[in-house]
Amino acid sequence: MRWAIGAQREKVMGAILAQMKDITMSLNLDEDSLRNIVRGVIAQMSNSPKCGKSDSSGGSVNSCASSVSDGKNGIFTDVKEAAAAAYEGFKQLSKGGMDARRKVIDIVKKMVVTHAKEWGEFEYNETKIGRLDHKIGKLEIVSGVPGVEWIRPDAYSGDHGIMLEEYAPYGVIGSITPLTHSIPTISGNIINMVAAGNSVVFNPHPGGVKSAVLAISAFNREIEKQLGISNLICCMANPTLDSFDAICKSDIISIMCITGGPGVVKAAMKSGKKSICAGPGNPPVIVDDTVNLDKAASDVIAGGAFDNNLLCVGEKEVFVLDSAFDGFMKALKNAGAYQISGSSLDRLTDAAFARKDGHWVLKRELVGKDPWVLAEAAGFSVPQNTNMLFAETDAEHPFVVEEQMMPMLPVVRVKSFDEALAAAKNAEHNYRHSAIIHSLDVTRMTAMARELNTTVFVKNGPSTAGLGLGGEGYLSYSIATTTGEGISNPKTFTRRRRCVMVDNLNIF
Repeated sequence: MRWAIGAQREKVMGAILAQMKDITMSLNLDEDSLRNIVRGVIAQMSNSPKCGKSDSSGGSVNSCASSVSDGKNGIFTDVKEAAAAAYEGFKQLSKGGMDARRKVIDIVKKMVVTHAKEWGEFEYNETKIGRLDHKIGKLEIVSGVPGVEWIRPDAYSGDHGIMLEEYAPYGVIGSITPLTHSIPTISGNIINMVAAGNSVVFNPHPGGVKSAVLAISAFNREIEKQLGISNLICCMANPTLDSFDAICKSDIISIMCITGGPGVVKAAMKSGKKSICAGPGNPPVIVDDTVNLDKAASDVIAGGAFDNNLLCVGEKEVFVLDSAFDGFMKALKNAGAYQISGSSLDRLTDAAFARKDGHWVLKRELVGKDPWVLAEAAGFSVPQNTNMLFAETDAEHPFVVEEQMMPMLPVVRVKSFDEALAAAKNAEHNYRHSAIIHSLDVTRMTAMARELNTTVFVKNGPSTAGLGLGGEGYLSYSIATTTGEGISNPKTFTRRRRCVMVDNLNIF
């Protein structure tokens, strides 16, 4: 889809972004509905924040509005042009070898950390979800994403010669990124993908597109300045379902990386391309009577309240053995969470969910909002420094069975570990995303690991430990649960190629 240059295009884009942001958080709409929304929008001015001015480093907060023109700083309105430009960027990167990859990654990491405050504030003001301090924090830790150090060949030598297996790039990757973590996901993807030798075309969530354009424009300027490589990272200025479809169908784009809802994941997997898909999750927690309940409560809040529970790995519902239940609820209060019940819980449930065709449907207005905002929407008040709401519920409550992405923790009392395990599996919906247990009983840990079979499983720590934050391992904001690659790293975006020398060079 191409728009006329100038003010009219800006108005149309603003209207599209506003409409989409109000209606969908993860492109999780049926195709006809989304097409009708885009095509039926009338021109109106967007209320998104203005972009800042450039700074002396040539990088951080350059005006993204001025860069929305085909090919300038990697920003395009036409997928064919973006893909072609990204392919040229890939060829330029290939000529530079591993050294060029290292330099690009160094540029991205340094820029993200240096400008974490400006970019975090910009994304927070555009998306209006999550917590500002955590938006900044997610950018400050991007330096933990692995790079070219992961791209090492495997070599074997034997009686019949030698064999070398190398990790080769695909070429151009199409990447779909979410509203919940726009710049962090984009930055992490770039580091992984460029470390593997690829270029990329991003189709960001419409509600976070200005943040995407801001960061990607800055990256491209600095990469071209230092390395002479242009359009290594391309981005759609007007992301829609049509542009997503065009990326899926592009002959130039080799593979897809999807971080989004079930609708876009399903569409990508039907594209005929290899698709690395991070799908939905609803991570359950089990707390038994063998642990320090104060530590368990503190860990659950640390993970579940982070960025107002927008993290896909974040604790969404807790199942507590009856013998530990009262102590755990008291520990949550002592850790700063605010308990609600009765009519307050009922009103919050009505504000957060609707019934449709016999199922609970999440209303998007309260996703990622502060606890005091949730309380206000339900007609009660809590201190503005409250980090989490919590309430005792049954195992079928909508806050339990739906991925709600709010700082509201449903806690379910269970009679036995077996009951907790069954309830946790039911709430997780076989997404195989993430799960957490607080227990000193290794047999219970093993049973939960086998029964839920999740991609991320954290024992005795906050969910964020599963991303290398307070636990061992590396960081990534793309967790390929649906297609099984797991937490992405540079090897995720490579092809294995084998080179064999027969009966020679085996000098042993």
